[in-house]
Amino acid sequence: MTDIIAKLRDEDLTTYAANEKLKVDSDYLRGQLMEDMADIATGAVSDGDLQLTKFHGFYLQDDRDLRSERRQQKLEPLYSFMVRLRIPGGRLSTAQWLVMDRVATDYANDTLRVTTRQTLQYHGVFKRNLRAHLKTINDVMVDTIAACGDVNRNVTSTANPHRSRLHLELFKLAAKISDHLLPHTRAYHEIFLGEERVYGGPDEVVEPLYTKHYLPRKFKIGLALPPDNEIDIHTNDIGFIAIVEGGEIVGFNVTVGGGMGSTHGEPDTYPRISDVIGYVPVDKAVDVAEKIMLVQRDNGNRKSRKHARVKYTVDTMGIEGFKAELENYLGYALEPTRDHRFETTGDLLGWYQGEDGLWHYGLFVENGRIKDYPEDSPIHAGMKLKSGLKAIAESFDGDIVMSCNQNVIISNVPEAAKAGIDELLDKFNMVKSVTPLRQHSIACVALPTCGLAMAESERYLPTLLDKLDAVMRDAGLEQDPIVLRMTGCPNGCGRPFMAEIGFVGKAIGRYNLYLGGNFTGTRLNKMYRENIDEKTILEELTPMIHRYGREREPGECFGDFVIRAGIIKATVNGLDFHAQ
Repeated sequence: MTDIIAKLRDEDLTTYAANEKLKVDSDYLRGQLMEDMADIATGAVSDGDLQLTKFHGFYLQDDRDLRSERRQQKLEPLYSFMVRLRIPGGRLSTAQWLVMDRVATDYANDTLRVTTRQTLQYHGVFKRNLRAHLKTINDVMVDTIAACGDVNRNVTSTANPHRSRLHLELFKLAAKISDHLLPHTRAYHEIFLGEERVYGGPDEVVEPLYTKHYLPRKFKIGLALPPDNEIDIHTNDIGFIAIVEGGEIVGFNVTVGGGMGSTHGEPDTYPRISDVIGYVPVDKAVDVAEKIMLVQRDNGNRKSRKHARVKYTVDTMGIEGFKAELENYLGYALEPTRDHRFETTGDLLGWYQGEDGLWHYGLFVENGRIKDYPEDSPIHAGMKLKSGLKAIAESFDGDIVMSCNQNVIISNVPEAAKAGIDELLDKFNMVKSVTPLRQHSIACVALPTCGLAMAESERYLPTLLDKLDAVMRDAGLEQDPIVLRMTGCPNGCGRPFMAEIGFVGKAIGRYNLYLGGNFTGTRLNKMYRENIDEKTILEELTPMIHRYGREREPGECFGDFVIRAGIIKATVNGLDFHAQ
């Protein structure tokens, strides 16, 4: 128990953010959730328990498309939960996938959604179905513990653990870190799985790492294997960049202080890319992850949740101060950083062969939404992604893996099974011919379910991409990738601030336009135009894209071009983000 946590225990928590007292008084995340789950008179939970549900992996939402109608009918909003799974490294067996598919049909809105943190989430899970949902996935060794909340969340790793033995090694380490940093409270098992409570002891027994205070805010960890940066390593609170020598992963360059969230009009909130602070051997990685988390636990801002992420702790302490504190916790010094180089943030799509001879198919899933689209769908006419993936999972004994780019990898496919999977991909119309621009796009969920959304994202981006694809085609760039991302608010779930072209919702039909991120995920962009509509977006980007087609240097990416051409200044890091 550190002096700072001991001080928190004795201090008047009314001077801290409201969530701090809530956590302390929650009886290790139990609150009144048992009673709230039994209350069938409402689809909601109490305000306090609303925050606690996040630690267990789900958020209360409502259908904002129906708010006005239900208000007129004197009905409460159509409340339901967004349920997010904890799947470190994003891997499910095909047997597990079939259960995840069934849960979507039986207890959610009949869709699954691949998130930008390499897992699945469900929408439209009504309170009456929540326990059955969680029990069903638990039966196949999947849970939602710590998928949200002020704890370490889903640990991301390279998109396909079966691509090589090094990819598999990284995946196994992601799972090991995830297990090590899980909360120890049994609240989830008691409230939602029916486990009988066994009373514990003091903080050191019940929550040896988190204590009853948990962390000041959410906490994210990722592992990358250069030259691929498909997980956007620098957006994480902690990053481990694998260093390979002699064909083996010998250790990691460690990064700290990444995070995407900001608030419109508040320049003291900003996205930040992480700093590389040193190198550690493989056997020290779990220890370093734990100790960085403890430095944040004990030094993070608990008075202002807007400034409670690791990135603000790093900027407050200074990178050298944070590193010195970390080394004090570790009891040893980090080694000097070793050379590494990233080349792309994209996924491999289509068929490719792994090191062991098995095959893998990277399936593009626009904005991560896995559903069966009707024949008259304007953009995805007749695509049966959900039924098709179910049929594929039934056809072979392998894995299905999610990527941080919201795509799916059908993995560990024997040569003899390839033709059958190709037939199913065709039968269910699952493969859409997409441009490189669309392949490198991401959108968050936004409306109608996200309570933070100010504008559309998932439902709108495909339409905007159709128009930008036409511009790219006219400029002779239809085969050129540009990283483009959209979110409905500045919370940054879709990592828009790392994109070469980023859109962040400001109001219905209006977005802030950001330019100047890079293709390798190592530079923030900067706002170019504020609060503009689609007409203005196209008026701004059309001549810019044509100019890029005419004036780019060999191998020059769009984000680098707009900086070289003087269209936007390069962002150095978080505090520079708002400088024009």
